[in-house]
Amino acid sequence: MTVLIVVLVVALVLIAWLVGIYNRLVKLRNQYKNAFSQIDVQLKRRYDLIPNLVETAKGYMKHERETLEAVITARNKAQAAVQAAAARPGDPAAMQGLQTAEAGVTGALGRFFALAESYPDLKANQNMLSLQEELTSTENKVAFSRQAYNDAVMGYNTARETFPNSIIAGATGFGPAQLFELEAPAVERAAPKVSFT
Repeated sequence: MTVLIVVLVVALVLIAWLVGIYNRLVKLRNQYKNAFSQIDVQLKRRYDLIPNLVETAKGYMKHERETLEAVITARNKAQAAVQAAAARPGDPAAMQGLQTAEAGVTGALGRFFALAESYPDLKANQNMLSLQEELTSTENKVAFSRQAYNDAVMGYNTARETFPNSIIAGATGFGPAQLFELEAPAVERAAPKVSFT
């Protein structure tokens, strides 16, 4: 009888331990999904600002239709990519699509702002200055949100890859989550060159 009690106690402890591991993995997965939702909010704000920016510039940049259209096209692709990633945060294919789309938006906006420099009236326009400032603020918030998301993904991936969690994660379908990395980190991390000549 005592052997049966000992076996039952050991079985209950083992089950409680396995449930604890499973619940921790669920918690960590929910944390990175929540962190992605913060990125989603900031990216939607960014995408809402872009049409206003282009509309403000249209009156000044009449001969730059191609650049303006490229910005809107990149924005639309990125909006679709963020919706796909929001439906499956951490999914490698969805995150790769978002990274590629975001690189397109960054490149198109970079060309847009470089071109806007040759229009002094546009540079002095208060609406344009306000939108640029708001976009810069939103970009900073995206960067902070991306960092929080990547930290949450790192914690989740570490927990699911360590032993014995890896056995439970594999048996219960906890796959790896993808970081949200910069498409061209060397370019985006480089300090901007300023010239006063």
